[in-house]
Amino acid sequence: MKINVGSWVLIVGVIVLISAGVSALTVQYIINHQGEAVLISDSTIENGSNTNLPYQTTNLFDQTRRIDEVPDEAVRADFVYASQKTTSSVVFIQTLSEYEYRTGSWLDWFFEPRSSQQTSSGSGVIVGEDGYIVTNNHVIDGADAIKVVHGKKTYDAQLIGRDPSSDLAVIKIETQDLPAITMGNSDNVDVGEWVLAVGNPFNLTSTVTAGIVSAKGRNINILRDKFPIESFIQTDAAINPGNSGGALVNMEGELIGINTAILSRTGSYAGYGFAIPANIVNKVFSDIKEYGEVQKTFTGADFVDIDSKIAEKMDLNTLEGVMVASVIKDGAAEKANLRKGDVIKRIDGRKIESKAALEEYLAKLYPGDKIELTISRENKELIKSLTLTNREGTTGVIRREVHVSKKLAATFESVPKIERDLMGIPNGVKVVEYESGGFFSKLGIPEGFVITQINNATIESPQELTEILENISGRVIISGIDKRGRKVYYPYYF
Repeated sequence: MKINVGSWVLIVGVIVLISAGVSALTVQYIINHQGEAVLISDSTIENGSNTNLPYQTTNLFDQTRRIDEVPDEAVRADFVYASQKTTSSVVFIQTLSEYEYRTGSWLDWFFEPRSSQQTSSGSGVIVGEDGYIVTNNHVIDGADAIKVVHGKKTYDAQLIGRDPSSDLAVIKIETQDLPAITMGNSDNVDVGEWVLAVGNPFNLTSTVTAGIVSAKGRNINILRDKFPIESFIQTDAAINPGNSGGALVNMEGELIGINTAILSRTGSYAGYGFAIPANIVNKVFSDIKEYGEVQKTFTGADFVDIDSKIAEKMDLNTLEGVMVASVIKDGAAEKANLRKGDVIKRIDGRKIESKAALEEYLAKLYPGDKIELTISRENKELIKSLTLTNREGTTGVIRREVHVSKKLAATFESVPKIERDLMGIPNGVKVVEYESGGFFSKLGIPEGFVITQINNATIESPQELTEILENISGRVIISGIDKRGRKVYYPYYF
């Protein structure tokens, strides 16, 4: 086939235009990723510089810099330093869960339930050189075995403790000299600053994506705990399944959050990711390591955000602050003379703009701490002093105590006063967990269920519960409250 000269000229012209376009796109990509998102003109690209930029452009692909050198502003902004500093501090977590199921056919009457295994994965962040790792509670929840992959080594991990209210958990592997991540101060994070998400999405280990902080103090109502703490950092850095428990870091390579959730219609990245602030992470880790459980604080009151409807109903002239929705009898709020309808304007002089911001602030404090509340009541500004309490309504340190019954193959614990008040019960024992195939698992009572009575006899402690169930026979009715707050009973004949 012959091609005339005119055709050759046309082909060469198209190639030149395509090459120029690719070059322009490449230059714009490099410049726009030096730090701030900067719009540049065609003349800027052609000249190869921009006198309006507050820094000199650098080569993104210069990988020869030592990671222990303190970078200047221009180098730090290209993400390489932060990536090199943090990727080795993020691990890959694999979990194995065993469960039983029935087919739903009439044959179930004659055969034992079938067993199966389920594997899942996520990420974790090394917070201690001696093997301590922080991840999301939902990554390890229900796991019978936890494995951690760091580099080319695989370790068995031990669950140290977990906190469903913040969706955090602490695990530990037996090794030393791990590259612990540097903790940052999430209070100093600004909307609009660059961040990196480090994790293992879709089993792709050590993946780094970039974005900005889109918002702070987000409450997306994703946690199902009775006392959830939701004050997420929102980012548009790509976060996908497997990123849960991974690190959100700033350009200094400091941890500012633990990646936890995405807002998506498909289950994959859609531009909205959410991370737990590092200051909350740090307290949860420290408490679990030292006490075995988080030292949560309670005010003895419930709060709601103020919207236009509430403002109109309560005759408020502003939407600022949060409103006291209810006050628990004999609680800390009642003792501080707080009332339903009071508007909290400031805590310890710090302006409070949302319920999420209030919860984040309280999550960093301890029972016994005193806070100063600036409130508005009937258009008058008042100052109130409130002493925070623990889940039992006191100010002391609480250590988690669980009772294990080998015969029942189950673990139980007492229900704290704050939860009993919420459920409206005077007593109760919670089912923490049970072994698959054990005696208690065959009863069909779910984990988290609160047992209040057995054959109409009140159950006051885990020891009392296990003693009765280990020796009882004949007709048995177990009554209690499920996770939805409903009264439920289970009849048996032993």
